[in-house]
Amino acid sequence: MADIESEAPPTQPVLAEDEPLLSNLDIFLFSLIAGLIVYWIVFRKKAEAIPEFKKLDAPPPAARETSFIEKMKKTGRNIVVFYGSQTGTAEEFANRLAKDAQRYGMKGMAADPEEYDMSELSRLTEIDNSLAIFSMATYGEGDPTDNAQDFYDWLQEGGAELGGVNFTVFALGNKTYEHYNAMGKYVDKRLEELGAKRVFDLGMGDDDGNLEEDFVSWREQFWPAMCEHFGVEATGEESSIRQYELKVHVDISPSKVYTGELGRLKSFEQQKPPFDAKNPFLAPVTVNRKLNRAGGRHLMHIELDISGSKIRYESGDHVAVYPTNDSALVNRLGEILGVDLDTVISLNNLDEESNKKHPFPCPSTYRTALTHYLDITHPPRTNVLYELAQYATDGQDQENMRKMASSSAEGKALYQSFVLDSCRNILAVLEDLPSLRPPIDHLCELLPRLQARYYSIASSSKVHPDSIHICAVVVEYETKTGRLNKGVATNWLKSKMPADNGHKATVPMYVRKSQFRLPFKASSPVIMVGPGTGIAPFMGFIQERGWLKEQGKDVGETTMYFGCRHKAEDFLYQEELENFEKTGVLTKLNVAFSRDQAHKIYVQHILKKNKEELWRQIHTDNAHIYICGDARNMARDVQNAFYEIAEELGGMTRTQATDYIKKLMTKGRYSQDVWS
Repeated sequence: MADIESEAPPTQPVLAEDEPLLSNLDIFLFSLIAGLIVYWIVFRKKAEAIPEFKKLDAPPPAARETSFIEKMKKTGRNIVVFYGSQTGTAEEFANRLAKDAQRYGMKGMAADPEEYDMSELSRLTEIDNSLAIFSMATYGEGDPTDNAQDFYDWLQEGGAELGGVNFTVFALGNKTYEHYNAMGKYVDKRLEELGAKRVFDLGMGDDDGNLEEDFVSWREQFWPAMCEHFGVEATGEESSIRQYELKVHVDISPSKVYTGELGRLKSFEQQKPPFDAKNPFLAPVTVNRKLNRAGGRHLMHIELDISGSKIRYESGDHVAVYPTNDSALVNRLGEILGVDLDTVISLNNLDEESNKKHPFPCPSTYRTALTHYLDITHPPRTNVLYELAQYATDGQDQENMRKMASSSAEGKALYQSFVLDSCRNILAVLEDLPSLRPPIDHLCELLPRLQARYYSIASSSKVHPDSIHICAVVVEYETKTGRLNKGVATNWLKSKMPADNGHKATVPMYVRKSQFRLPFKASSPVIMVGPGTGIAPFMGFIQERGWLKEQGKDVGETTMYFGCRHKAEDFLYQEELENFEKTGVLTKLNVAFSRDQAHKIYVQHILKKNKEELWRQIHTDNAHIYICGDARNMARDVQNAFYEIAEELGGMTRTQATDYIKKLMTKGRYSQDVWS
């Protein structure tokens, strides 16, 4: 196809000096056009006058206050608690700290850094006795959470002068991950580098241990230190401080009541892209099959139809799904608290200046809130027990609930045994403490929000552009109290069967981008290690490598290390994997069946057995390594296996081997998608 625009400038026509500007033909055509214009103006049918609409001064979109400093001044606050939160826990801790401030003669507000201009941090010195607290979670491989990404970028740019700004940080993470509390540590170090003054030590919360206990211990030392620092005294106000007030709606149109939507009212009835965390797409379930042939567990493969949604994904991305709670648990809560769950209510923030008007979308019914919006299966945190204690009519129950919220050794032990070790959710607590019958609205105020669950996508968009595949194991276990606890999302997904009666089962979902990516060059060798459901992203990777081969691309070695318990029971995707190997898409399939022999064999044992081949791929051929699955044991054991191979075949010390693997991580050649 010829170029429509060439880069050379257009050549200008050159006029001879004695050539008239207009020829007779030009004059004739000019007169004809002028005559037609006059005729059209005089004789055309008079068009109806277009009424002039006076532009109403539409209220400007609620002007969002991006200055947290102005907001603090206007509302008389001196403490701001910023949170970087992916699953809601860091936000929950931030709200608790902001609420605490009142008990210590101060006034605080929780703030999402994504909603404010963080360059204003330097202006905090304009407010007397001011303090910025950061409740920062680390996501994935040492990354900031989505809502803290801009703040992280701003800190890295590093032009701010924060002299005189008081700060402290509480970090949330998990010790089983390589980059434990990386975001909290970075914020703590970077603020100091920019001149801010640390007024209390960095708190380290470990979700692999007891995150709640870590937070309570830090918080109980933090507030007395702040009182001393600012020269204020605690008010001694230990009673519960309500954040929201209840409004019961008697005559309200059903069209104004939320029924499970996350953002826009009726967004599930009238779906409009783009789809994201606040506006998930209702994807129909087209396939829901059991993957394992036998055994006590239920492993499933689910396919979601995203055609027409404009949703795009890459191999390695995550799909976020919004589950709902078991209706039997919701009904039992209503029964035990003696309430009509279909009452339409709103919980309105008593602080009118707060950006957070309600704890969940309102107006709604108690049933909708407990089904779609509130987490009723997670063991309740100590602050919930503390605030609910006032409603226990038995003195011993009240004392024990308050004790569990303290940082005393006895209180910690009681919380550990009664709540955590026994896996008691709020319903179990109410059933086992018959004297405790709180008002349901206060309970709804205190329970954390039900969060989206993330799954590694088990398909390639090159092969399946209109569907997203999920591979998951259904969680179900018996607690020490003899109750059967069920994983919220996996049991809900298990029930989502493709209907044949015309009604399609749907899943509210959106795609979260990931850094877990195939190498840019298809010719790079790939080593994948994914036991159990850790195989999920690798099904997408293998499909994509197969597609690239079909396109005639030079595709490097593709090696898979998979592990399961028994070959005859839970060899997931066995036919597909064996077929990929047969057709050469998979160069080599290595499988560890851990329980098919007297001694257990895991993926790390097969890695060490293939050490020469692995070392050649990694050290000579620049292979990319991918690990997916359990962070606590598998990922660590696999990493140790790579250390040992580097020591033995690379002639390195353990320190050198560790540095070697760390360098691979830095270069993006050793990637992990792990969970605990």
